[in-house]
Amino acid sequence: MQVATASNEPEGAALCGLLESRGIRAMYRSSGETFSARMGASAPQQILVRAEDADAARSALAEQA
Repeated sequence: MQVATASNEPEGAALCGLLESRGIRAMYRSSGETFSARMGASAPQQILVRAEDADAARSALAEQA
């Protein structure tokens, strides 16, 4: 389940690292509608977690904002 959107791949990795440090399994992937081969790491990234972790993930991300 998507809980956030990162501006780029490094931000996606950082947000996933934050979630994983809180015990929440997370991954990121390029947003399909905006991705192109030329954008690479600068493409927006979807932050994804398991549905049962979505509320905790959103809370953790909000605390860091």
